[in-house]
Amino acid sequence: MTDHVRYTRLAQTLPSTVPFVGPETQERQRGAPFVARIGANESVFGPSPKAIEAMRVAASEIWQYGDPESHDLRHALAAKHGVSPANVMVGEGIDGLLGYLVRLVIEPGDAVVTSDGAYPTFNYHVAGFGGVLHKIPYRDDYEDPKALFAKAAEVGAKLVYLANPDNPMGSWHTGRAIVEALEALPAGCLLVLDEAYVECAPEGTAAPVAADDPRVIRMRTFSKVYGLAGARVGYALAAPELIDAFNKIRNHFGMNRAAQAGALAALQDDDWLAHVQAEISAARDRITAIALENSLLPLPSAANFVTIDCGQDGVFAKAVLDGLVARGLFVRMPFAAPQNRCIRISCGSKADLDAFAAQLPLAIEAALAAQGS
Repeated sequence: MTDHVRYTRLAQTLPSTVPFVGPETQERQRGAPFVARIGANESVFGPSPKAIEAMRVAASEIWQYGDPESHDLRHALAAKHGVSPANVMVGEGIDGLLGYLVRLVIEPGDAVVTSDGAYPTFNYHVAGFGGVLHKIPYRDDYEDPKALFAKAAEVGAKLVYLANPDNPMGSWHTGRAIVEALEALPAGCLLVLDEAYVECAPEGTAAPVAADDPRVIRMRTFSKVYGLAGARVGYALAAPELIDAFNKIRNHFGMNRAAQAGALAALQDDDWLAHVQAEISAARDRITAIALENSLLPLPSAANFVTIDCGQDGVFAKAVLDGLVARGLFVRMPFAAPQNRCIRISCGSKADLDAFAAQLPLAIEAALAAQGS
C-alpha cells in the first residue's frame, strides 16, 4: 500500500541521499576490514586520556538523560573563548547544528550560497528544508569569500556557508581576511563560518569576530583535534538572540551524557591538545613526502589531512582512489571538478602511513594501466 504514509510535497521530490558513505558500509561491501582508516578526517591519535576516564565514569550514570542545557560544557567553552554562555550553543556535532540552523532560517525557495564542492552535508540540510543552493567555484583551490558574498547579494541569500580551513582542499584564509571580506556581506544574510579544523591551522586563522556580531555564526567541533568524532559534540558561537532561537527547535535531550563529560575533560587538557597538534603536523609532513616520492603534488594544508593533486582529471584520481580502497585503505576525494583531480588523505599513525606509502605506487600503476588499456 504505497499511499499509507502521506509524505510532504518536498520530501516526495528529494532523492534518498547519503552525504558520505561510511567506512563500515564500504567494509561490508568489500567483505574485509580496512588496513588503514584515513578517509574521514578522524583523529587516529585518540581523545585525551582524561576524556576517556570522564566518559568511563559517566557510563555508570548513563541511565540519566544528559543535561539538556549542557551547562558545564557551555560555561567552560564560554570561559575558553572569553564570551558569555549566552553566546554558546552545544549540539550533536556541527552536522546537527547546521541542521538546526537551516531549519530556523530556510523556507522553501529561500536562497543559500556555498562553494561548489564544499561540505555536502550542509547542502543536504538545505535541500531537506526546500532551500535553493547557489554554488560558486573555488578560486585556485581556495573558497572565494568575495565571490560568495557577491552572489549572496545578487540572489538575496539568507545564508552563506564558508569553511576556514576548507574541507576538502585544506586551504585557508587568515582570520583578518575573513573579517575584511565581511564588509561585503549583504544585510539580512548570515555567514555560517565552519571552523571545524581551526585548531590544526596556523596562528591567526580563526576569524576575530565579536561573539555578538549578528552577521556571523561560527561552528566548532570536538570531532577533529579532540578525537571525539564518535561522541558527536559540536558548538556554535553567535549573538545571544540567534543562540536562544535554537531552543525553539533543537532536540533538548540530544546530547549524550557521557559525550558531554568527555568533551568537558578534553577541553581542559591543553597538554593532550598540543600533543595531537604535533602528531598532525608530523603526519602532514609524511603524507607530503609520500606524495612527492610518487611525483604527485601535495597541496598546503591547515587541516588534519592533505589533499594530493594526482595531475590529471577526476577519472584518473578516482582510479587511484579505487586502487587504494581495493588495497585496504579507506580514503576519499573531492567530488566536484576541478578539485576532483585530487585525493584526500587524513593524518594517520605511522602504520597507517606506512601502508599508504606501500600501496600508493601500486594504485597509481594500476590507474595508468587502466588508462592505457
